[in-house]
This record gives sequence, C-alpha cells and structure tokens, in this order.
Amino acid sequence: MFNLILNENMKIYRRVSTWMMIVLLLAAVLGFSFLIKNQMERENEADWKSRIAASTEGLKKALAAEPNLPKQSRDRMEKMIAINEYRLENDIPPATPKSVWGFMDFSSNLVSLITLFTIILAGGIVASEFTWGTIKLLLIRPVSRAKILLSKYLSTLLFSLFLLFLLFLSSFLVGILFFGTGGLSVPYLAYWNGKVVEVNMALHVLSLYGLSSVDLLMMSTFAFMISTIFRNNSLAIGLSIFLMFTGSTIVAALSRYGWVKYILFANTDLRQYFDGTPLVEGMTLSFSITVLLAYFLIFHLLSWILFMKRDVAA
Repeated sequence: MFNLILNENMKIYRRVSTWMMIVLLLAAVLGFSFLIKNQMERENEADWKSRIAASTEGLKKALAAEPNLPKQSRDRMEKMIAINEYRLENDIPPATPKSVWGFMDFSSNLVSLITLFTIILAGGIVASEFTWGTIKLLLIRPVSRAKILLSKYLSTLLFSLFLLFLLFLSSFLVGILFFGTGGLSVPYLAYWNGKVVEVNMALHVLSLYGLSSVDLLMMSTFAFMISTIFRNNSLAIGLSIFLMFTGSTIVAALSRYGWVKYILFANTDLRQYFDGTPLVEGMTLSFSITVLLAYFLIFHLLSWILFMKRDVAA
C-alpha cells in the first residue's frame, strides 16, 4: 500500500501543473499581504474603541427599529453586540488583518483556492488513467482494485494537506515579516452558550483552517467520485468547480424550505455553529456532521462499487 501511495505522489509532483499550483498559492499569500499593507496604512488603529462603540450603537438602533426581524438575524446581531460590549469593557482590541493572527485569519479564505487545486487533481487522478490507457498497467499488478483506488484517494488528500500546511506556514511567516509580532497575545472573542468567552487566537486560527477544510474534503471527494464513475476528467472538474461556486447560492435561494438542510452545501460550512447562526432553524452541529458523513459514505460507496465492477479490457 505504501508503495502505491508513493508511486501516486511521484506522479503528482512530477507534473509542472502541480508546481504551478504551489507557486500560485504562495503568490496569493504575498499578494494578500501587499493588498492589506497598502489599503490599511492610513487607518487609525488606535481609535478602535470609537469604531466598536459606533458599530454597537448602530446594531442596537437597528434592533429597536425592526422588531419583526427574523430570529436568525436578531440572534446574530445580539451576539455581535455582546462581543463588542465585552471587548470594550475588557479593553481587548480586535485582531486586524495588519497583525499575524489577523492576517492568518484573512488568509484562510485561500482554502477555497486549495479546494480548486485539489478538485483539479481529484477530477483527473482516476479518469486520466482511463484516458491514457495506463489503467491496464495498474490492474495487472498483484494488488486489489480497492487498494489502487484507495491509494489514489489518499494521495489526493495528502496533496491537499500539504497545501494546507504550506498556506498556514507561509501566512504565519509573511504575517510576521510584514506586520511584526504585535498582538500575538490578543485573545479571540467567541459567543458560546449564551456568553462571551476568550479563546486562544492560535487555537482559533487552527480551528478556522480545520472548519474551512470540510468543504475541501467534500468537494475533492465528490470530484474523485465523478472521475471514477464517468472516467471523464473534464466532467469531474467542471461539475465540481461549478457546484463549488454555486452551491451556497443555490442553498441561500432555497433557504425558505425546510428540506434544504439535507443538501450537502447547507452543511459544509460548520462555522455557522460557532461564529454565526444556522442556515435553517433547528439545524445543529451533530445534524450537519451526520449529513456530511452520509454524503461522504455515498460518494465512496459509488466510487468503489463501479470501479470494482468496471470492465477495462476494451
């Protein structure tokens, strides 16, 4: 099994496209740092208290002016008010993007870029073997089809983990280089069980990257399934990228229907249970995890059944 995974990784890192992805990811991190540094040079960060106070006052007025706000919107605004008031009372400045943790928080948006790169890899890692005819060379080896399929999937996950580690490390180093080490001890404020709690910022950033990786895992698994079933990398990549960019929009458009909570894309953003409000009232973290596990198992089951039974002699 180890040799199969090693062989797949050798094929992955021999490609010029793989190194282009790595360079593009590092370039994006540097681009973010230049963008933040140039756009925020004129901001007066010392005046954060007045900005937080003004924001809190605006939220309170909005709540008073709109007594019939949807419960989810009201809950979200009340959480923001509670966090702002706690911040002011305890003199805890917000972590702006012009700090190490703030920049890493901001750079976590690049996980979507990693998702895109992993979809491209996953969409072709099986289909390309059929396209090039090399699948026959793999199947004549004295190993089972299940191990071959598993090695390809694990290699895809290892590639995504490598890019995640690269993003985390590069954003930390670039953050220190451009913004210094100030604010490393500032805690993150979260609203949990009806009260504001202080969370270590390093743990918050790690959890943010972890939660952002849920969509990465599900979309790469979906692309892998389409690649395995239809043996068409263009279909696998194109359909996965389309759903990646439109999935949340489709769910938002259907949010008034209760059954939307069973759609995959309504559950991939687990941050809604920590820093926001659930998309549909009644949704819970355990419910979303259960739905995700169900989709995950279905994707793998379909891939395994069809790959095991497919005739590749023709």
